[in-house]
Amino acid sequence: MTLYQLKPGFQALLRPLSGLLARSGVTANQVTVFAAIASILIGGFTAINANQPLYFLLIPIWMLLRMVLNAVDGMLARDFNQASSLGAYLNELCDVVSDVALFLPFAFIAAFNPGWVALVILLAVVSEFAGALGLMVGASRRYDGPAGKSDRALVFGATGLAVALAPGLAVWFAWAMPILALLLCLTIFNRVRNGLTEAASGQTQSSH
Repeated sequence: MTLYQLKPGFQALLRPLSGLLARSGVTANQVTVFAAIASILIGGFTAINANQPLYFLLIPIWMLLRMVLNAVDGMLARDFNQASSLGAYLNELCDVVSDVALFLPFAFIAAFNPGWVALVILLAVVSEFAGALGLMVGASRRYDGPAGKSDRALVFGATGLAVALAPGLAVWFAWAMPILALLLCLTIFNRVRNGLTEAASGQTQSSH
């Protein structure tokens, strides 16, 4: 089970917004790039000011807004014929860059082990790479959990909220990093395994 499975319902709520943006001339690629640039700026600002815990409140607020933008750019691409090869590249690359930018500030919190944060960032990048590679072997783009993009956003959003509003609890939230690293390893395994299974199934059906 992963939060990604709730995406259709979430998109239904945002469909009026995507329609308004499309009529205003906003494109899916513009939304994707804007989300990435904003993530870099917010992540960088928070990291530079990591000695002021209240700034970490920006992380959960932006995580929520970023989820909205990610859903909207997908709807713009599908529902308004804006899908493109460039958009596919931007979608994958900008998501990874955004994750790195928004996770990095936690490495500068004294209660957190920078090594664990770095490992989580690395595994998050590899998990998205593993998901995208499904297309290369004849499967779909894999979004298997248990630590997909939305799940990671929830963990880091909650952690940012704790750092900002209850710094004394940060040491307990620091334990989320080793757990998340383990879940990311399982996510990578699931994406590779299910991608291979899907590709093999497709090859078997095409041979009949």
